[in-house]
Formats: sequence, structure tokens, C-alpha cells
Amino acid sequence: MKAKYLLLSLTILLQVSCNNWLDLVPPDGLIRDEYWKTKEDVESLLMSAYEIFAAMDRTLFIHGEIRADMVKGDYNQPRDEQLISESNIYPDNDLCNWQDFYTVINSCNEVIKNAPEVLNYDKTFTEFQLQSLISEAYFLRSLSYFYLVRIYHEVPLILEPSETDNVDFFVAKSTEEQVLNQITSDLEKYLAFAPNGSFPFIEENKGRASKNAFAALLADIALWRFDYEKVIKHVESIEMTQEFFLIPGSLWFENFFPGNSLESIFELQYDGERNQRNKTYSLTRYESYQYDPSQKALELFSFDFARELIRGENASIRRYGDNDFVIWKYIGRSADGRTFRSGNQTYSCNWIIYRFSDILLMKAEALSQLERYSEALGIINEIRTRADVLPLNLANNPVIFEDAILEERALELAFEGKRWFDLLRMGRRNNYARKDNLIDIIVKNVPSSQKRILAAKLTNPMGWYLPIYETEIERNLNLVQNPYYNY
Repeated sequence: MKAKYLLLSLTILLQVSCNNWLDLVPPDGLIRDEYWKTKEDVESLLMSAYEIFAAMDRTLFIHGEIRADMVKGDYNQPRDEQLISESNIYPDNDLCNWQDFYTVINSCNEVIKNAPEVLNYDKTFTEFQLQSLISEAYFLRSLSYFYLVRIYHEVPLILEPSETDNVDFFVAKSTEEQVLNQITSDLEKYLAFAPNGSFPFIEENKGRASKNAFAALLADIALWRFDYEKVIKHVESIEMTQEFFLIPGSLWFENFFPGNSLESIFELQYDGERNQRNKTYSLTRYESYQYDPSQKALELFSFDFARELIRGENASIRRYGDNDFVIWKYIGRSADGRTFRSGNQTYSCNWIIYRFSDILLMKAEALSQLERYSEALGIINEIRTRADVLPLNLANNPVIFEDAILEERALELAFEGKRWFDLLRMGRRNNYARKDNLIDIIVKNVPSSQKRILAAKLTNPMGWYLPIYETEIERNLNLVQNPYYNY
């Protein structure tokens, strides 16, 4: 099944072996002339983009979690990651390297530019198939750029593949607004051509860009931009399909094992049997001593503090001894805290980008900011009822609702690479009205001797984003460093 989904070509092998994304050029001369002749060539390079993106699951975990408040580093936490989690960040930190995202982007640019010429050679390749494959390339490119602007704020917007020496290799940064305008326009334009979930295997329907995945990404972008009406519009377009459901609480862990549940909209696929292994198992298993649930996570989930029977201890986290816990979602087979993944299943937990509960909580957030409180509360309590916890009764106040939704997202989506971006969104809202709340969370991870100094520095929101990697600055003189890091 997944062999078809993860087709590899010579182009992929070239890409994976390169050290710099600007070196990722497809074959030139005679070899290049022999490429772009069949629809399989198009699909092969597109699948390479999925493959490269899937290889970033650790990166997505790191950028989405370690500066927030749901995980803590253990004694084997890599040094670069420890520095990021403590906001002791310098441009020479390897985690500031955006190479992998731009590798995906370059593959997508190749497909977008060159796939149309295949119509001239492969008479079995239809215009409908062409537009569908190109739409997937636009989705992956847009998703990559959405991560980039949330991590770096301003980044080079590159829309052409690096095929020849005529390409501008030294592109300046575009503003966040320019990048978001571009990807929103692309997604809206190609939504109509996106696959509609008619692939023969569930791994493809959940692991490739569908119309619903497009809508989920558009909703996420709109929420980041505080365009609440558009959030509601895109989420409701997914609801109207009636293809997704909040699965019963007794089955909640099926989101993670075996994965690809009725709740799933888009997730990165892994299969240990085919050596398509994730990195989250090694990241979170007990013997790795890299990342553990934080004190906040324990207060949300452990039986010592909470009554989260569906999502709590033995589901999101697991206890070892009296006071030792691990993240369970990526290493367990069921919500019993005992049955571990084993054999080929060990490294096969998918990385969920979007699922139904996630987008429902996006909608609740948008509704509450529009002061449609009863509708927002209905969604929150629908998700809480599924989790077998008591419903909330909230005062009609946007800040109270914001905090309740942040908490519910922490409970429902813990360790799924969402938390840091949720907190950033809170800190940015209403002209940074609540930035002190975000700063308080960031400095909790910092040694006590540095807390006051860092808290003062982080009043500059540019410190919430990463610097451009020093090698990129040295190589591309048109890049201007994030001013927060001009030491």
C-alpha cells in the first residue's frame, strides 16, 4: 500500500544526500531531458516532497513544544535543543537551520513549474490528474511556509525551483504578511483541484493533501491572522462534508494507534515494516531520557491532580514508579499505560497535522473572539463530554474563553506540536495585549539567575522567533538578521 504512496526516484536520492537546499537541483543536460516525460515522474517528485516533510517530525515536535510549557528536557536532551528551550538562542544553533523546509519547497516548485510539460509526452496523463498533483504541491509548499513564518517571522519567499544558474540564489526576506498572502491565495485557487479522498488506501486519503486538509490549513492561517470569520467559514466547510467525527472517548487513543482514525484530516505516515520510521518514538521513550511531561502536563493529566480518564494518565502520559512519567502517545498501543508498541509498529506512530477536534477548537476560538460565546462553549463542552470530563460554565469574556480554549487544546492536543504556536497566537492577539502571559511561560524554562533579564528582553516580540542561521547570513548577503539577535 505505502509503496505506491512513497515512490522514490533518482531525484529523491539526490535531494536526500545533499547538505544545502540550494544544491537540490534536478538533473541537467541529457539526464534532465529524459525526465518530466511521464505522470510517474511527476508523482515521484511529489512523493519525495511528502517523504522529506515526513522526515521532519522531530523538527515539528521541537519547534512546536520545547519553548512552551508541556514538555521538559531530561538529561539526554541535545545541547542545541536545551538552549532553545531555555531561550538561550544564538544564530549558530543548528536548530535555526531552515534547510529541510526549503528542500520541500524546492521539490514543490519543481512540480509546479515542470509538471505541465508532461502533458506533451504522456498521453495517458490528463489535465485533471495534472491539476490534482499540482494542488498537492501547492499545499505542501504552503504548509512549509506557514511553519516558517511562525518560527522565523520573515523568510525568503521562493516560488521558482533552483534549476539553473539563472535562478536568484540570494533572495531577501519577505514580510510575514507577504508570505501569508501568497500561500492563502495559492490554497484558495487550488482548493478546487485538490483530491477529494478517493484514493484506494486510507494511508493516502489521510496522508495526502485533500480538500479538507486545504480547508484545515486555511482555517489555521486565518486564525493566526485573527480573521475569525474566515476561520469559521473554512471549518464549517469541513463539517458540512460529514466525513469526520469526534470518535467515542473509549476509542480516543485510536487517533495514535493505529492512527488514520475517523477524526484524522491530515497526518504524516510512517510504516516500520517498510523502514519508513518516525523519530517521535526515540524522542519520547523512557530509555531515551530526552523529553518528559512537564509539571503543567502532570497537573493536567496525572491521577494525582486530575480526573482525565480518557486523555490523562495511561493515555497522554505514563507513570514509571512514584514520580517519573513519559509521553505515552507515541510509544503505546492502547490507553492502558502498559501495552507498548513493538516490532514493526515501534516507529510507526503517525504525526498528526490536523484532526477534527483541533479544527473544532479553532472554530471555538474564533467564535469567542467574535463574542458568540454560547456557540463557542457548546464546542468546548462537546469535546469535554467526549473526554468524560465535566462541562464548563464560563463568563462571557474573551480572555476567559481564550484561557479555557488554550487549556482545552493543551488537554486534547498535548505533545502534538501545537502548544508553542497556540501560545504565540495568544501573545500576539490584540496588539500584544497579553504578551506578559507568554513571557511568564517562556521564562519558566530558564535558570533562575536569568529570568529577570530574559523577561525584560522578551518584551520585544521579535525574541519570540528564531534567528536566521549564521551560515545562511554569511552565504546570502541579502538576508537581514532578526534585529533581536544583533548582539
